[in-house]
Amino acid sequence: MNEVKFACPVCGQHITCDAAKSGSHMPCPTCYRELVVPQAPIGNGSKLVLTAAEVQTRPVPTTPVGSLESRVAVKQSATPAVLLILFLLTLGAGAFVFRDKLFHRQPSTVVAETSEPAEQATTPPMLKRAPSDSDANWTQDMAAIQIPEAPASGRVHGFSFNLDKATITGGTLNLRQGPKWPPDLGVTIYLFANRGEDLAGKTITVESTRPESPKVTLRWRHDQQQAVTENLRGGYALRLEFGDVSGKSLPGKIYIATSDDGKSFLAGTFAAEIRKPNPPKK
Repeated sequence: MNEVKFACPVCGQHITCDAAKSGSHMPCPTCYRELVVPQAPIGNGSKLVLTAAEVQTRPVPTTPVGSLESRVAVKQSATPAVLLILFLLTLGAGAFVFRDKLFHRQPSTVVAETSEPAEQATTPPMLKRAPSDSDANWTQDMAAIQIPEAPASGRVHGFSFNLDKATITGGTLNLRQGPKWPPDLGVTIYLFANRGEDLAGKTITVESTRPESPKVTLRWRHDQQQAVTENLRGGYALRLEFGDVSGKSLPGKIYIATSDDGKSFLAGTFAAEIRKPNPPKK
Protein backbone atom coordinates (compact mmCIF):
# COMPACT_ATOMS: atom_id res chain seq x y z
CA MET A 1 0.00 0.00 0.00
CA ASN A 2 1.37 3.37 -0.95
CA GLU A 3 1.20 5.64 2.11
CA VAL A 4 1.53 9.34 2.69
CA LYS A 5 2.79 10.77 5.94
CA PHE A 6 1.98 14.32 6.99
CA ALA A 7 1.77 16.48 10.05
CA CYS A 8 -1.20 18.46 11.42
CA PRO A 9 -0.44 22.18 10.93
CA VAL A 10 -2.23 22.98 14.19
CA CYS A 11 -0.95 20.50 16.79
CA GLY A 12 1.91 18.84 14.87
CA GLN A 13 0.47 15.30 15.18
CA HIS A 14 1.99 12.92 12.61
CA ILE A 15 -0.60 11.11 10.57
CA THR A 16 -0.28 8.24 8.09
CA CYS A 17 -2.94 7.34 5.57
CA ASP A 18 -3.41 5.76 2.17
CA ALA A 19 -2.03 7.95 -0.63
CA ALA A 20 -5.29 7.35 -2.49
CA LYS A 21 -6.96 9.76 -0.03
CA SER A 22 -4.79 12.66 -1.20
CA GLY A 23 -6.93 15.80 -1.58
CA SER A 24 -9.70 14.46 0.64
CA HIS A 25 -10.64 15.75 4.11
CA MET A 26 -10.01 13.96 7.38
CA PRO A 27 -10.01 15.07 11.03
CA CYS A 28 -6.83 15.24 13.08
CA PRO A 29 -7.01 12.48 15.75
CA THR A 30 -5.52 14.84 18.33
CA CYS A 31 -7.02 18.32 17.82
CA TYR A 32 -9.93 17.22 15.60
CA ARG A 33 -9.24 19.96 13.07
CA GLU A 34 -10.48 19.15 9.58
CA LEU A 35 -7.41 18.66 7.37
CA VAL A 36 -6.80 18.27 3.65
CA VAL A 37 -4.64 15.19 2.95
CA PRO A 38 -1.61 16.42 0.94
CA GLN A 39 -0.39 14.91 -2.32
CA ALA A 40 2.59 12.59 -1.77
CA PRO A 41 5.58 13.59 -3.94
CA ILE A 42 6.41 10.93 -6.51
CA GLY A 43 9.61 8.98 -5.88
CA ASN A 44 10.27 10.25 -2.35
CA GLY A 45 8.95 7.15 -0.59
CA SER A 46 6.66 7.06 2.34
CA LYS A 47 9.12 8.40 4.92
CA LEU A 48 8.77 12.02 3.97
CA VAL A 49 6.54 13.85 6.41
CA LEU A 50 4.48 16.56 4.76
CA THR A 51 2.44 19.29 6.36
CA ALA A 52 -1.27 19.09 5.72
CA ALA A 53 -3.49 22.11 5.18
CA GLU A 54 -6.42 22.84 7.42
CA VAL A 55 -9.82 23.00 5.74
CA GLN A 56 -10.62 26.71 5.48
CA THR A 57 -14.08 27.80 6.64
CA ARG A 58 -13.01 31.41 7.21
CA PRO A 59 -10.01 33.57 6.25
CA VAL A 60 -6.81 32.51 7.98
CA PRO A 61 -5.59 35.26 10.34
CA THR A 62 -2.28 36.75 9.24
CA THR A 63 -1.39 38.07 12.69
CA PRO A 64 -0.28 36.16 15.77
CA VAL A 65 -2.92 34.73 17.98
CA GLY A 66 -2.02 37.04 20.85
CA SER A 67 -2.28 40.09 18.63
CA LEU A 68 -5.65 38.88 17.28
CA GLU A 69 -7.01 38.40 20.79
CA SER A 70 -5.87 41.88 21.83
CA ARG A 71 -7.57 43.39 18.78
CA VAL A 72 -10.81 41.50 19.54
CA ALA A 73 -10.66 42.72 23.13
CA VAL A 74 -10.14 46.31 21.98
CA LYS A 75 -12.97 46.02 19.48
CA GLN A 76 -15.32 44.55 22.09
CA SER A 77 -14.43 47.27 24.58
CA ALA A 78 -14.91 49.99 21.96
CA THR A 79 -18.35 48.74 20.84
CA PRO A 80 -20.32 50.09 23.87
CA ALA A 81 -18.63 53.47 23.49
CA VAL A 82 -19.59 53.64 19.80
CA LEU A 83 -23.17 52.67 20.58
CA LEU A 84 -23.32 55.29 23.34
CA ILE A 85 -22.06 58.00 20.95
CA LEU A 86 -24.62 56.99 18.30
CA PHE A 87 -27.41 57.04 20.92
CA LEU A 88 -26.40 60.51 22.12
CA LEU A 89 -26.22 61.82 18.55
CA THR A 90 -29.70 60.41 17.79
CA LEU A 91 -31.10 61.86 21.00
CA GLY A 92 -29.59 65.27 20.25
CA ALA A 93 -30.98 65.27 16.69
CA GLY A 94 -34.46 64.37 17.96
CA ALA A 95 -34.33 67.09 20.60
CA PHE A 96 -33.32 69.64 17.94
CA VAL A 97 -36.15 68.66 15.58
CA PHE A 98 -38.82 68.72 18.31
CA ARG A 99 -37.29 71.53 20.36
CA ASP A 100 -40.40 73.72 20.06
CA LYS A 101 -42.67 71.02 21.50
CA LEU A 102 -40.21 69.78 24.13
CA PHE A 103 -39.32 73.15 25.56
CA HIS A 104 -42.58 75.01 24.70
CA ARG A 105 -40.72 77.85 23.04
CA GLN A 106 -42.69 81.03 22.76
CA PRO A 107 -42.30 83.77 20.14
CA SER A 108 -39.85 86.46 21.17
CA THR A 109 -42.53 89.13 21.13
CA VAL A 110 -42.73 91.37 24.16
CA VAL A 111 -46.33 91.66 25.38
CA ALA A 112 -47.25 94.68 27.47
CA GLU A 113 -49.18 94.10 30.66
CA THR A 114 -52.84 95.01 30.58
CA SER A 115 -55.60 95.39 33.11
CA GLU A 116 -58.17 93.71 30.81
CA PRO A 117 -59.68 90.35 31.86
CA ALA A 118 -57.40 87.32 31.54
CA GLU A 119 -59.72 85.65 29.01
CA GLN A 120 -58.74 88.23 26.41
CA ALA A 121 -55.16 86.93 26.45
CA THR A 122 -56.36 83.82 24.59
CA THR A 123 -58.57 85.68 22.12
CA PRO A 124 -57.52 85.21 18.44
CA PRO A 125 -55.61 88.26 17.14
CA MET A 126 -58.21 89.16 14.49
CA LEU A 127 -61.12 89.18 16.98
CA LYS A 128 -61.77 91.85 19.59
CA ARG A 129 -64.10 91.66 22.52
CA ALA A 130 -67.10 93.93 22.14
CA PRO A 131 -67.18 96.81 24.64
CA SER A 132 -69.59 96.42 27.53
CA ASP A 133 -71.53 99.54 26.54
CA SER A 134 -72.65 97.80 23.32
CA ASP A 135 -75.44 96.19 25.36
CA ALA A 136 -77.40 99.40 24.86
CA ASN A 137 -77.71 98.54 21.14
CA TRP A 138 -79.28 95.13 21.82
CA THR A 139 -83.07 95.03 21.98
CA GLN A 140 -85.85 92.73 20.89
CA ASP A 141 -88.46 95.47 21.12
CA MET A 142 -89.45 95.91 17.46
CA ALA A 143 -90.84 99.40 18.17
CA ALA A 144 -87.47 100.54 19.50
CA ILE A 145 -85.42 99.21 16.56
CA GLN A 146 -83.48 101.84 14.63
CA ILE A 147 -81.33 100.82 11.66
CA PRO A 148 -78.40 103.21 11.08
CA GLU A 149 -77.32 104.30 7.59
CA ALA A 150 -73.89 102.71 7.97
CA PRO A 151 -72.36 99.32 7.07
CA ALA A 152 -73.71 96.59 9.31
CA SER A 153 -71.82 96.16 12.57
CA GLY A 154 -72.49 94.85 16.06
CA ARG A 155 -71.51 91.85 18.13
CA VAL A 156 -71.33 88.09 17.49
CA HIS A 157 -70.86 85.78 20.47
CA GLY A 158 -69.21 88.60 22.44
CA PHE A 159 -66.83 89.72 19.65
CA SER A 160 -67.06 93.02 17.79
CA PHE A 161 -68.40 92.51 14.26
CA ASN A 162 -67.70 94.71 11.22
CA LEU A 163 -69.07 93.68 7.86
CA ASP A 164 -66.48 92.69 5.23
CA LYS A 165 -68.67 90.85 2.72
CA ALA A 166 -72.34 90.08 2.12
CA THR A 167 -73.68 87.42 -0.26
CA ILE A 168 -77.10 85.99 -1.01
CA THR A 169 -77.44 82.56 -2.61
CA GLY A 170 -81.01 81.55 -3.28
CA GLY A 171 -82.68 82.59 -0.03
CA THR A 172 -79.54 82.34 2.14
CA LEU A 173 -78.13 85.68 3.29
CA ASN A 174 -74.55 85.62 4.60
CA LEU A 175 -72.99 88.58 6.43
CA ARG A 176 -69.40 87.91 7.42
CA GLN A 177 -66.19 89.33 8.78
CA GLY A 178 -62.94 87.81 7.51
CA PRO A 179 -61.32 87.12 4.12
CA LYS A 180 -62.20 83.42 3.80
CA TRP A 181 -64.84 80.82 4.56
CA PRO A 182 -65.67 79.82 7.20
CA PRO A 183 -65.42 83.42 8.39
CA ASP A 184 -63.93 84.76 11.58
CA LEU A 185 -67.40 86.02 12.48
CA GLY A 186 -70.65 85.65 10.60
CA VAL A 187 -74.43 85.64 10.63
CA THR A 188 -76.39 83.48 8.17
CA ILE A 189 -80.16 83.84 7.70
CA TYR A 190 -82.07 81.17 5.77
CA LEU A 191 -85.01 82.88 4.09
CA PHE A 192 -87.75 81.21 2.07
CA ALA A 193 -86.80 82.18 -1.50
CA ASN A 194 -85.51 80.36 -4.56
CA ARG A 195 -83.49 83.32 -5.87
CA GLY A 196 -81.98 86.39 -4.32
CA GLU A 197 -83.86 88.52 -6.83
CA ASP A 198 -87.16 87.25 -5.38
CA LEU A 199 -86.46 89.20 -2.17
CA ALA A 200 -86.06 92.58 -3.90
CA GLY A 201 -88.30 95.28 -2.42
CA LYS A 202 -89.52 93.06 0.44
CA THR A 203 -89.48 93.66 4.19
CA ILE A 204 -89.24 90.75 6.60
CA THR A 205 -90.06 91.06 10.29
CA VAL A 206 -89.69 88.30 12.86
CA GLU A 207 -90.84 88.76 16.45
CA SER A 208 -88.85 87.05 19.22
CA THR A 209 -92.08 85.34 20.37
CA ARG A 210 -92.76 83.77 16.98
CA PRO A 211 -93.04 79.97 17.43
CA GLU A 212 -91.50 79.06 14.05
CA SER A 213 -88.82 81.29 12.57
CA PRO A 214 -86.29 80.99 9.74
CA LYS A 215 -83.07 79.35 10.91
CA VAL A 216 -80.22 81.68 11.89
CA THR A 217 -76.60 80.50 12.23
CA LEU A 218 -73.97 82.38 14.23
CA ARG A 219 -70.33 81.72 13.32
CA TRP A 220 -67.11 82.52 15.18
CA ARG A 221 -63.70 81.07 15.95
CA HIS A 222 -62.61 79.94 19.40
CA ASP A 223 -59.17 80.43 20.92
CA GLN A 224 -57.55 77.65 18.83
CA GLN A 225 -58.88 79.20 15.60
CA GLN A 226 -61.37 76.39 15.04
CA ALA A 227 -64.68 77.36 13.44
CA VAL A 228 -67.72 77.17 15.71
CA THR A 229 -71.41 77.47 14.75
CA GLU A 230 -74.63 77.88 16.71
CA ASN A 231 -78.02 77.38 15.08
CA LEU A 232 -81.07 79.29 16.32
CA ARG A 233 -84.62 78.29 15.41
CA GLY A 234 -86.30 81.16 17.26
CA GLY A 235 -85.97 83.52 20.17
CA TYR A 236 -84.57 86.37 18.06
CA ALA A 237 -85.93 89.65 16.70
CA LEU A 238 -85.27 90.42 13.01
CA ARG A 239 -86.07 93.18 10.57
CA LEU A 240 -84.82 92.99 6.97
CA GLU A 241 -85.56 95.68 4.38
CA PHE A 242 -84.43 94.75 0.85
CA GLY A 243 -84.04 97.34 -1.91
CA ASP A 244 -84.08 96.85 -5.66
CA VAL A 245 -81.54 94.72 -7.51
CA SER A 246 -78.59 96.80 -8.73
CA GLY A 247 -76.47 94.92 -11.25
CA LYS A 248 -75.44 91.73 -9.47
CA SER A 249 -76.11 92.92 -5.93
CA LEU A 250 -79.10 93.29 -3.66
CA PRO A 251 -78.90 96.18 -1.18
CA GLY A 252 -80.67 96.09 2.14
CA LYS A 253 -80.84 97.03 5.82
CA ILE A 254 -80.81 94.68 8.77
CA TYR A 255 -81.39 94.60 12.48
CA ILE A 256 -81.18 91.30 14.34
CA ALA A 257 -80.86 90.59 18.07
CA THR A 258 -80.52 86.97 19.17
CA SER A 259 -80.92 85.34 22.58
CA ASP A 260 -77.63 83.43 22.62
CA ASP A 261 -75.29 83.68 25.62
CA GLY A 262 -73.34 86.52 23.96
CA LYS A 263 -76.53 88.48 23.09
CA SER A 264 -75.45 88.90 19.47
CA PHE A 265 -76.86 91.68 17.31
CA LEU A 266 -76.22 93.39 13.96
CA ALA A 267 -77.54 96.70 12.68
CA GLY A 268 -76.80 98.62 9.48
CA THR A 269 -76.76 98.40 5.70
CA PHE A 270 -75.33 95.87 3.25
CA ALA A 271 -75.06 95.20 -0.48
CA ALA A 272 -75.25 91.43 -0.96
CA GLU A 273 -73.59 89.86 -3.99
CA ILE A 274 -76.18 87.72 -5.77
CA ARG A 275 -74.91 84.20 -6.40
CA LYS A 276 -76.61 81.37 -8.19
CA PRO A 277 -77.31 78.33 -6.02
CA ASN A 278 -75.73 75.02 -6.97
CA PRO A 279 -77.96 72.78 -9.08
CA PRO A 280 -79.75 70.10 -7.04
CA LYS A 281 -78.03 66.73 -6.88
CA LYS A 282 -79.66 63.94 -8.86
